Amino acid sequence: MNLSSTSPPPTIASSSALTAIPGWDGLIKSDFWFRDGNIVLLAGNAAFKVHRGQLERQSEVFRDLFSIPQPPDQEMIEGCAWIELHDRPADVFHFLSAIYDGLYFRPPGRSSDFAILSAVLRLSTKYLVESLRTRCLARLELDWPTTLSGWDARENAALDAASGRYLPREVCAHPILLMELALELSIPHLLPSAFYDLSRYGPSKIMAGTTLNALALDVAASSDPAEASKGRSVVLSKEMLVRTFKGREASQRCVSDFVARELENRSPSTDCSNCPRHSTSNPHTDDAQSHASRPNVCLESFYFIMLNILRSVGGIACGRDADPLFTLVQATEMLTRTDFSDGQRQMGLRICSSCKADFKKSVAKAREDVWRGLPAWFGLDGEVGGWGEATCGVPLAHTAPSPP
Repeated sequence: MNLSSTSPPPTIASSSALTAIPGWDGLIKSDFWFRDGNIVLLAGNAAFKVHRGQLERQSEVFRDLFSIPQPPDQEMIEGCAWIELHDRPADVFHFLSAIYDGLYFRPPGRSSDFAILSAVLRLSTKYLVESLRTRCLARLELDWPTTLSGWDARENAALDAASGRYLPREVCAHPILLMELALELSIPHLLPSAFYDLSRYGPSKIMAGTTLNALALDVAASSDPAEASKGRSVVLSKEMLVRTFKGREASQRCVSDFVARELENRSPSTDCSNCPRHSTSNPHTDDAQSHASRPNVCLESFYFIMLNILRSVGGIACGRDADPLFTLVQATEMLTRTDFSDGQRQMGLRICSSCKADFKKSVAKAREDVWRGLPAWFGLDGEVGGWGEATCGVPLAHTAPSPP
């Protein structure tokens, strides 16, 4: 399934480009106004003149809806019957765009796609358009994955190639927006990665939430455009805040536990080349004693790694003090870095290959343990099934949608 295209997604016209419908006070024509259309959908004060057959082909809900006889005295809009939908005008626009023009995303994904994704997912769920719903879920899972490999790919995509800066909000929407959508549509398998993403913020930013900007069509089709133009503040409920902070505490404990278990007083590998060895071919038995009297450079290097991790956890190094997946990646990257200084020159850590291999295995296992533990960290262990497995959405629940 191709989830991206170089073709640009459709855009909503500005309010100045929308025209009023004569004889209908306040109603405006949307960009979806086909001269040969045979049904008008109303959402707020926005009107969409479209084709019954196109909607019936995609949605059994619309098929049933259009089969309901309309009042014989219903006033027509430019010769067409009309049906009122209790959906946001911009959501209807993006939903119709997906049906008529296809669903396009900007590769490798930009946070601005979220307005389109959420709109199409919301209405494809409500009107039982499974093909669109599945594509939206598959696209959202690239930003909010269920696997560790998916998370690593997402984090790499958030690194600016030119500057090396980490810019997650350029690629992914604010996690609170995703959490609101997942709760609204009962998509729990997207929540653990969103909770984890949010928990990496400082407490004050977590509590402040975010702002969802108004869309042009929603403003133009509102009975109170001035009020509709204001952005909507989105904050977490008390329960969700508690879950987020508990998970944040768990992530910080995770790193300290790793330091205590894998770095503090770490023993060298059994095949460590920097450890003394007695050899029958070496007549000078005191060579091994001399070697043993010198500090083991592998253990010294692990102590150096431990100090750097503690600096990271304290937020001194990069501000990501509650991101154990990132901290553990940093730990393995230190094994190959050559930009450390001994006061005179730059150099790398002098760890033998056996100790490096053992430490990489320890880090890889720790990261897998972190990922598997995310649902429990945020109180979701009873709500998320198959966590850690590659999924592509969940089956559409064939429940009756809210009446239009």
